[in-house]
Parts: sequence; structure tokens; C-alpha cells
Amino acid sequence: MSQRRGLLIILSSPSGAGKSTLSGRLRDWDPTLAFSVSATTRKPRTGEVDGREYHFMTEDAFKREVGTGDMLEHAHVFGNFYGSPKAPVRDAIDAGRDVLFDIDWQGAQQIRNSELGGHTLSIFLLPPSIRELHRRLEERGQDAPEVIARRMQKSWDEISHWDGYDFVLVNDNLDATEARLRTIIEATRLRRSQQPWLTDHVRKLQTEFEETS
Repeated sequence: MSQRRGLLIILSSPSGAGKSTLSGRLRDWDPTLAFSVSATTRKPRTGEVDGREYHFMTEDAFKREVGTGDMLEHAHVFGNFYGSPKAPVRDAIDAGRDVLFDIDWQGAQQIRNSELGGHTLSIFLLPPSIRELHRRLEERGQDAPEVIARRMQKSWDEISHWDGYDFVLVNDNLDATEARLRTIIEATRLRRSQQPWLTDHVRKLQTEFEETS
């Protein structure tokens, strides 16, 4: 067994607030971070590869996995289902590897309430302003105006759940936000619950103390 138990690192934000960019930066910083590849029922976009961006599934197959408890979390967003397969996540944290989740508040809540909830670290990213959030969505050039309007409405719903997270950061500067994320992750890795070997170490100390008393 690894000396350290892996973390389930949840990174959430409204669309356009930077979570995908920062997720990529964190994986560059620590290549051992496992990224939880979500399953989805939506169709692949140009350039997307099954198993890399998403596990693309039919709706029937997705619902079967939910029914058998094989999804750690799942949600219905913009007419499609999204979810996180449980088995690879459990295998990773048991091996001492942290797993990074780029999910919304619904998924975050389900993971915190799951059997693995005691090993979660949840972080929410806020935009510096609503105007800046709208600008970023327009700058992407991926969505029609009506889609952007729907995303903005959903963004406010997402922001309204900010107080359900362990840490909340305003992403007004990518470099500064990345530095703060690193600090949070490194500190949480030292949390007592993530170091199961400490119990045996204290018992050893107790034995040594009794032998010298």
C-alpha cells in the first residue's frame, strides 16, 4: 500500500472562468495527477478522441452504468448526460495517485457524499466579473449567441453554489491562481486522513517509549 492515500481533487467553475486551463497547468506541474475522463452521451466534437476528452456512450449504456452504481457522479447538462466512472478513480487513489475532476457543482456534491467523499478536496473558481465571463465565452468563438446566453444563465446557477466548496479562488490572474492551487494541493496531501501509515508509525513510537520506560 502506498504511504499516502490519493486525493479526489474537484475543480469547479462557471463556464469560461478558467478551470480547463488551470486543470491543464496542474497536470503539467505534476504529471502524476490522474485526470478523470468523464463519460458523456453527447456527440464528439471535431478533433475529440474517445477515451481522451470523454468516454462517449449511448444513453442506454450510460443509464445502465448509473443503475449498477458504476458512476461516481452523474448529471444531465444541456440535454446530455455526463458522469465519472468509479473504478479507475478508486484504483488511482488506492495506489496513492491524486485524481483531478473538472466537473460542476452537482457532480462535486455527489462525490463528497459518496463512499470516497472523505478523500476529496473541492475548489471553486470565481470570475473577476460577469462582464469578463461573458467576454471570455464570446472570445472562444465556439458557440452561437443563444448558446452563450444559456451558458451565462447556467453560470450564475453554478456561482450560487460557491459556498459548498473547501476553497474558493477568484481567478483574476492565471499565474497567481495556479500558484494558490499548488499550495492548497500540497497542504491537503499532508492531511492526516491521507496518510494511513501514521497510525503504524505512532504505534511504533509507543512501543519504543514503553521499551525505554
